[in-house]
Amino acid sequence: MIDQLTETYADLIEGSYDCPDRLVLNAYFGLGHSPGGFRNWWRRLFGHDDDLDKPHLIRFAGRFSRRLKTYTTAHNIPFIQCRSGTRKHLIAQQHLPQDPEFCGLFLVLVSRASGLVWDVSHTADGRIRNLSKQYRFINHYFFHIMDSVWGHVTVRMSSHPPFGAQVILNGHEYVARQAQRVGIQFSKDGNCFTSIIGVADGGHAAVTSRPADAIGPMLTGEDSHLTQFAETLCSQDTVGQLRQVCDRWLYASCLHFALPEDERCQSGFRYEYALYQVEYSRNLLFQRAQQMEQVFDNLIDRSRTLLDIKRIKTIFGLKKRPSRRKSNSGRQPREEIVIERPAYNLTIFKLHFGPLTVKLYSKGERVLRSEVIVHNAKALGWKRGLPAFPVIIQRLQKMLYRFLNQLHGLDQCFVADDTMDTLGQSGQVGQTRTTGIDLNKPRLRAVMEAVISLAVVPNGFTVSQLANKVRDILGLAADQYQPRHASYDLKKLRGKQWVEKMGKSRCYQVSPTGLKTMAALFTLREKIIKPVLAGVGKPKPGPKPNEPALSLPKGQSELDIQYGKVHTEMRTLCHILGVAV
Repeated sequence: MIDQLTETYADLIEGSYDCPDRLVLNAYFGLGHSPGGFRNWWRRLFGHDDDLDKPHLIRFAGRFSRRLKTYTTAHNIPFIQCRSGTRKHLIAQQHLPQDPEFCGLFLVLVSRASGLVWDVSHTADGRIRNLSKQYRFINHYFFHIMDSVWGHVTVRMSSHPPFGAQVILNGHEYVARQAQRVGIQFSKDGNCFTSIIGVADGGHAAVTSRPADAIGPMLTGEDSHLTQFAETLCSQDTVGQLRQVCDRWLYASCLHFALPEDERCQSGFRYEYALYQVEYSRNLLFQRAQQMEQVFDNLIDRSRTLLDIKRIKTIFGLKKRPSRRKSNSGRQPREEIVIERPAYNLTIFKLHFGPLTVKLYSKGERVLRSEVIVHNAKALGWKRGLPAFPVIIQRLQKMLYRFLNQLHGLDQCFVADDTMDTLGQSGQVGQTRTTGIDLNKPRLRAVMEAVISLAVVPNGFTVSQLANKVRDILGLAADQYQPRHASYDLKKLRGKQWVEKMGKSRCYQVSPTGLKTMAALFTLREKIIKPVLAGVGKPKPGPKPNEPALSLPKGQSELDIQYGKVHTEMRTLCHILGVAV
């Protein structure tokens, strides 16, 4: 399923590939999350619950810490205490094994964070009165493991029962391991393939043409290549592989320090898995780095105003991502562009929509990556069990496809010759006729601007969201523009087939043709007609625009120079037509 943005720049692209990236799975023992279930598990483990009290619960954490510390010391594995806010992945990069054949535990980090603990209260005669869940700051252990199939695997585990854990995997690591196993040649920068040559006995370059139902990188040739590995990673077969890698390391290398295998089997302790965070990316490999930079910079410049980005943040010389911690002075805005400049003027175009984030940024010298991230699958109301993994990947692929198509509509906006003549004509929604569109009305212009800014929302937008956006644009109070007003205005756009309803839901999405038309009308009015007419009657002192210059004047851009030329020609045209300026 190729998107319109990729298709437009196909002549500049050497190849493309899709791949799931960061995967975070929650591992939990379901019986241990209810008071009755936890007491039942305790009785299975010890035969009774007479000693179910706070001291015995704390002993589990102490035994976990002592056994783990002894093991790491005996096997020369680094055991590092970390303060809150420490970038643990940077520490792990310094301790990565140099032996490509290494497999096993190579680093343990310890950090305090909020976690689940059980609080027990007793009656005067020693019986359990209440068993309640509480969240306190406790030790969490980060096991950094090198797996032969998945590469670098991180397991975060609580030291208190029921020993909740998270397993962090990376899809690019999996694809790279499988590619190396069959002899595929490639170059990789972090978690991104910067060039794909193919198998050693005859490489095949990546191509951008792909069937509608394909998932993963598309390469030519019939030999084993990255496509097969990425498709396997996105298929139903991955569910079994994910469960295997989680079971393999959780039981053998992590939980064993708190609950040995015989005690685990005796008590019936077994982890279940649910998806917590998922990232899915599409990567475009440009032929030349300069072309990629020019395309991306122009795309951001043309889309930034239309998408109503509230903040631009520039960080010079930093090689780490911006901190996600929020200060007490103010909250970080939910829409932003973050620009980093580590080695290759890395640019990150980031939009937040609640638990979803879509990103477009440069990677390495000539890779342009688009990415959709689910920060918390629970907040989306999706099925989160491990069997739902392929369904979630397909949903993310459709979101990313739609986001790139909407960006393409903003980048390649277009208005037909008869659009201005037909704007005022009535439209139709079902059996209902709607009034025409009058762009001279500020309220309707604000509605179009709001619809354009909401066009890239992955799950569509509601009438209430549109009303909030219009109030922000016009500076109105809540009672001056309500959802019923937004519904009336939105129906006018639906009558022109610029906006469509998403199935039987109450959400709406902008059609590709409608987005191109509205973006073109907005650009014509705000970027061409208004600036040109404003400058025609107000000539500025200075050199004439037609005079050649060795460099741009200070404080002026190429766009300012072009505006000056248009102002000069428009004054001449108005003088010929007899229009007073």
